Amino acid sequence: MIELTSRTPCNGLQLLETAACSLTEVDPGRLTIMVPFRGQGADLSARLKSAHGMTLPGPNRATGKDGNRAIWFGRRQVMLAGSEPAPGLSGHAVLVDQSDAWAVVRLQGPQATDVLARLVPVDLRPRHFKRGHTVRTDLMRMNVSITRVADAAFLIMAFRSMAATLVHDLKTAMEGVAARG
Repeated sequence: MIELTSRTPCNGLQLLETAACSLTEVDPGRLTIMVPFRGQGADLSARLKSAHGMTLPGPNRATGKDGNRAIWFGRRQVMLAGSEPAPGLSGHAVLVDQSDAWAVVRLQGPQATDVLARLVPVDLRPRHFKRGHTVRTDLMRMNVSITRVADAAFLIMAFRSMAATLVHDLKTAMEGVAARG
């Protein structure tokens, strides 16, 4: 009989730490896409606030904190990361479990912004992209979500099928920034 083993998206991929940056895999907990029913955005936000302690984020924003975060994920879409959605949310939005669909990594360190500058066509410098800001963009050849979660830390989400490419591209950029000295 075949025994199946549960693996994380980046399982077996060698993550990296340099003097100025580190790349680690994050277990985001449950991931759920929420799409509010027409005219239900305010009610969903109120229900989310009472059940999870955060409101729906506006475009290109995230609310909450590590372990329980709502991330803008596109037009009329929010990713609830960390906890199972409260039962009352389903009366205000379509909820779709995405837990197995995404690879999530954290890039942090004083040169994290420099690393991402080599890979994305978006200005992620702190004066433009502050804590709680998020963007859906291209990172080399793949679509990602990037959220600034601290002054020098980013949460990066890519499709699970792209985990190896995500890690490879980030490692290559980290090594290039580190070599620059």
